[in-house]
Amino acid sequence: MAKEGLKAREVKRAKLVAKYAAKRAELKAAGDYVALDKLPKNASPVRLHNRCKLTGRPKGYMRQFGISRVTFREMALDGKIPGVKKASW
Repeated sequence: MAKEGLKAREVKRAKLVAKYAAKRAELKAAGDYVALDKLPKNASPVRLHNRCKLTGRPKGYMRQFGISRVTFREMALDGKIPGVKKASW
């Protein structure tokens, strides 16, 4: 399980990206790279990283569900995700 600070940092970055999105697009369209460089580094969407909503795990993230593969498997086996069942053949 990830530390709460790591999860909070990602949320903070996401808010910063949303805040500066319009300004960043405007500067990029104008070609003003000097002003673009003066924006906060965490305002860049490249610095965002998907994390599991429940555990904060950064790897094995399933975009469709917003959780990691480990959490997905546990929840699917417990029947907590509707419409998902274990395959057997």
